[in-house]
Amino acid sequence: MPQRKNIFDSRILPGLGLLLLCFILLTQSFASQQQKSPRSTNVAQPVQTSNVDGRGAFESRCAGCHGLDGRGGERAPDIASSAKAQQRSDDELFRIIERGLPGTGMPPFAPLGSDIKNVVAYLRQLQGQSDAATFPGDAQKGREFFYGKARCSDCHAVAGAGGFIASELSGFGGNHSPDEIRQAIIKPTGANRLGGKMIVKTLDGTEYSGVVRNEDNFSLQLQSLDGTFQLFQKSQLASFSHQPDSLMPADYGTTLQRDELNDLISFLMFTARDAKTGAAVSKKPSDDEEE
Repeated sequence: MPQRKNIFDSRILPGLGLLLLCFILLTQSFASQQQKSPRSTNVAQPVQTSNVDGRGAFESRCAGCHGLDGRGGERAPDIASSAKAQQRSDDELFRIIERGLPGTGMPPFAPLGSDIKNVVAYLRQLQGQSDAATFPGDAQKGREFFYGKARCSDCHAVAGAGGFIASELSGFGGNHSPDEIRQAIIKPTGANRLGGKMIVKTLDGTEYSGVVRNEDNFSLQLQSLDGTFQLFQKSQLASFSHQPDSLMPADYGTTLQRDELNDLISFLMFTARDAKTGAAVSKKPSDDEEE
């Protein structure tokens, strides 16, 4: 018996001690990992749609019918530039995607789950209502520049207020990015034929200049900057020539400061968004209408 006890003390006890030490170390490591890792819960976390790209889901599930740009195809309507689609709330769009629209060909996509929010967020990008379309400046100050220092309203009108000699700009800011609007302001180009600038000289030496409103093989009609219309027979003219330069000043890149340009761009974007909202508010679509 003494001999067996010595064997137990010298061989078994050290092994048991080592095993116990390993168990203690593993227990401490597991406890440490539990402290570092947050406990999972059954509470659904809100989807941060501003940080999630729903493009993949849209292209795989929606683009086949609505097109990659959302502007419609042979099997489904435009949901990007359509006013009634743009005026639906995020909740309405979520419900339509989740449940579909019976009788319209729009199937339900409930299996997408929380990814539906990401699809809605991406659709807002296609509609130009994402964070990417944030105004670069102060729209109110831009309005003051449009009707004041920049003198844009001498030629252009917005929402019915302003000049008539150049194009109406109420919707321009909704169809162009801030960079495109900036380039159109600082690097204007002359229009071709109708809408372009022309100088006319009659046989008696009188010279006229204005914007071409109508032209054919035998006659042309100009509108001068004061609004007066002049009709000429080409056979009675000494000369007439289209001018390559634009009626719009080409020095806005130097005469307007960067902040002023940003404010002007913001005014055009705000005006387009405001006009689009006003046009669609008069008729709010029902869920039975085809999206």
